[in-house]
Amino acid sequence: MITTTTIPSEFIRYADHSHNYSYGWIVPNLDLLVTFLEIHRSGSLTAAAARRGLTQPAVSGQLAKLEQELGTSLFVRSGRGVVPTAYADDLAARVGPHLDQLAVELSPGYSGTVRLGGPAELMSARIMPTVAPLTARGLRLNVTLGLAEDLLAALHDDQLDIVVSAVRPKRKGLVATTFVDEEFILVGPPPLARTVNVDRLADDPVKALAHLPLVAYDENLPIIRRYWRSEFGRRPPNATSITVPDLRSVLAAVIAGAGVSVLPRYIAEPALTAGSVEILHQAQVQPLNTAFLVTRPGGLADPSVALVHDQLKRRAGTWGTL
Repeated sequence: MITTTTIPSEFIRYADHSHNYSYGWIVPNLDLLVTFLEIHRSGSLTAAAARRGLTQPAVSGQLAKLEQELGTSLFVRSGRGVVPTAYADDLAARVGPHLDQLAVELSPGYSGTVRLGGPAELMSARIMPTVAPLTARGLRLNVTLGLAEDLLAALHDDQLDIVVSAVRPKRKGLVATTFVDEEFILVGPPPLARTVNVDRLADDPVKALAHLPLVAYDENLPIIRRYWRSEFGRRPPNATSITVPDLRSVLAAVIAGAGVSVLPRYIAEPALTAGSVEILHQAQVQPLNTAFLVTRPGGLADPSVALVHDQLKRRAGTWGTL
């Protein structure tokens, strides 16, 4: 049995049967914390109220009570909702993963199978580590990897339950929920980076980069083309050296010197840290791509599907921009 003794500030003392004590940073009321996390992750009192099944005044009251207990403001009101303070960001980072795990542990057993689809790279890096622990509750997962349009078509045809999509679905009859933002960067190996004229890059970046071969995810250059149009106002004139439908393989080809490419930062970060690739162009406002969780209307009525969807949304709130 664990007992608690309240002491001043944000510390609480835990005693076990042997009366050994330890101290940990914690805020006292779990119900208030759950509401706080919903506000932090959604950026809106209205959205948090909907997710908690409460009225907006009730959510506002819980937030006010938590702020009173902590002795500090957690959010600044804005025209689009609320903006967390630095203290709130720190609090969410500290308690979020623990409350998420507690929610999983206290959830009922599940016997259904959830058919989940998404891009191989994001599924490997973030999605599978997030949803795999749910199988301890009896949930089964059937995972399909592929391109967004193919997966969305399968979802529409009732072959999948949830799709993590890098594009907002255009098909009618699908429901998209904002999931997470990916930051895209233009990278190349150091030897190729040294061939770029810095002065020309500032004056005419398309011409300065035109001699560099591209390593592409798709022959239509969807990611690279979007970056060029966003940053330079036109399509890339560069030749393509390799096309491979896996961003991890794209990175491997870039490291090997086959060319340059545009990649999500979370894919390129290890190679950047190791010095295997360099950022070739610094965007004034870094291009972002929003990923979505997509379901069919009424799909979340299935408790197993709702569990996976909620677990992904909760955990994405701790990731920030990828």
